[in-house]
Amino acid sequence: MPIHNSDVANIFNQVADLLDIEGANIFRIRAYRDAARTVKGLSKRVEDMVKEKEDLQELPGIGKDLAKKIEEIVETGSLEFLEEIKKRTNPELAKMLSISGLGPKKVSKINKELEVENLEQLQEAAEKHKIQELEGFGKKSEEKILKALKTKKEEAPRSKLISAEEIAEPLFEYLEDDENVDKIAFAGSYRRHKETVGDLDILVTSENPKEVMEHFTSYEDVENIQAKGKTKSTVILRSGFQVDLRVVEKESYGAALLYFTGSKAHNIKLRNLALDIDLKINEYGVFKNDDDKIAGKTEEEIYDIFDMPYIEPELREDRGEVEAAREGNLPDLITPDDIKGDLQAHSTHSDGRNSLQEMVKAAKERGYEYFAITDHSQSVRVANGLDEKRLGKEIDEIDKMNEKIDGIQILKSCEVDILKDGSLDLDDSILKELDFVLCAIHSYFDLSAEDQTRRILKAMDNKYFNILAHPTGRKIGERKPYDFDMEKIMEAAKERNCILEIDAHPVRLDINDHYAKMSKDMGVKISISTDAHAKNELAYMKYGVWQARRGWLEKDDVINTRKWKELEKIFKR
Repeated sequence: MPIHNSDVANIFNQVADLLDIEGANIFRIRAYRDAARTVKGLSKRVEDMVKEKEDLQELPGIGKDLAKKIEEIVETGSLEFLEEIKKRTNPELAKMLSISGLGPKKVSKINKELEVENLEQLQEAAEKHKIQELEGFGKKSEEKILKALKTKKEEAPRSKLISAEEIAEPLFEYLEDDENVDKIAFAGSYRRHKETVGDLDILVTSENPKEVMEHFTSYEDVENIQAKGKTKSTVILRSGFQVDLRVVEKESYGAALLYFTGSKAHNIKLRNLALDIDLKINEYGVFKNDDDKIAGKTEEEIYDIFDMPYIEPELREDRGEVEAAREGNLPDLITPDDIKGDLQAHSTHSDGRNSLQEMVKAAKERGYEYFAITDHSQSVRVANGLDEKRLGKEIDEIDKMNEKIDGIQILKSCEVDILKDGSLDLDDSILKELDFVLCAIHSYFDLSAEDQTRRILKAMDNKYFNILAHPTGRKIGERKPYDFDMEKIMEAAKERNCILEIDAHPVRLDINDHYAKMSKDMGVKISISTDAHAKNELAYMKYGVWQARRGWLEKDDVINTRKWKELEKIFKR
């Protein structure tokens, strides 16, 4: 049974959650969370590292004890220490931590005083107004819990793109190695690089479909075979992912890829265009007079029938891409190779897991021309934020490094907290020493839309404000965006020459694709940054670029596709 990095990370996060509910030492809890984040962000499978006897202690935040626990998980599929904790603390309580407004202490209190053991009992207690009677809670807290529970029930179960990728890529390699497979490709939302994925669709051409199906259903990660036929099989993987594999005719490969990639709205648009010229389009091809196939081998030849160039999968959402294609106005989408530097990353000076030197070395190895260190400011205490004195020392350290290092410019920056009243967390006297200032909200998410908008606008009035980091504050599947008027913020950003960020971290992907396109339409520039807290997380840049592509962004729309001298001028408001 294969062990994915997410399996190890999930076990460590479960340990951290249950220890947190028990009230364990905060540093012990943080060690497990950091280890989970390290393993989840690895570009290499930790299972392979164990098999190859690599020293896991070389990974950031992984000491001797955690390294042994990783080996135990890889070798046995479980962790004895977690099972011991589960005997003391109900693991169902950890699910309550996903409810907005419930931290470990509150979950523990609800559990002990109301004997609530799971989400169902939590909802029952809230509906009977028992929670508002507890010390530290109130009517608003109870209403917030009920609202979060309702939202959780309404949300369809989908996985983050990075989780889908971790499952999908080894399976793809496994199928690709089959000598009976000729062409192979992903379809569906995964191919369109949506931020969340429901299931996986794979298309194959083969002269021996029976053998392909046998190979597919024999994959070691398959837990249940839902259906097995001559041209289509469906399996459920151990992770819970459903995977559909279809073997299609070579002459229909393009039509099938177009059809199963979607989106549904994009396909309907093409179908209606076909009807307008007395054609029929489906997953088998484009037909004239029902049975006369005139296209279907490639996607390109199908688009060509409608006098359109190829439309990239990320654009296929019926947001005007068909009209733009017919008018010759499709965007020349940004690519990962266009990025010249990363404008948000953290070191051990605040809450990063690699030293400043290690982060810079990793950035240089990626071929970046510049790289920004943006450790947190003082108000974010949980992230060991920097005050003016500590930031000053970091500035001096970066200046000395820039004198010694060739081939990359290290940029002095800071992720400065926007306080409740809209003022910035650090004084202008230190901000002016930075190459640019990254500003973000990390608290008071529940302000009214009017107050939150006013807060951000006031922050943007500061002449040293350059980039609004992870602008909506959302975490996919974990935290909703806070309320504010994005159109007003974008108008102000354009007026003040401020930039909005696409935070490429797979948990954030903030701003989303809709806001990215809105920024382009309004003429607001974007930065794409990884928010890396470890050197391996610099690889997250591709997720931000994919998000930008879904938002129609081109190279010129993104500031960190420029050389440093040009970027330096942009930062001088």
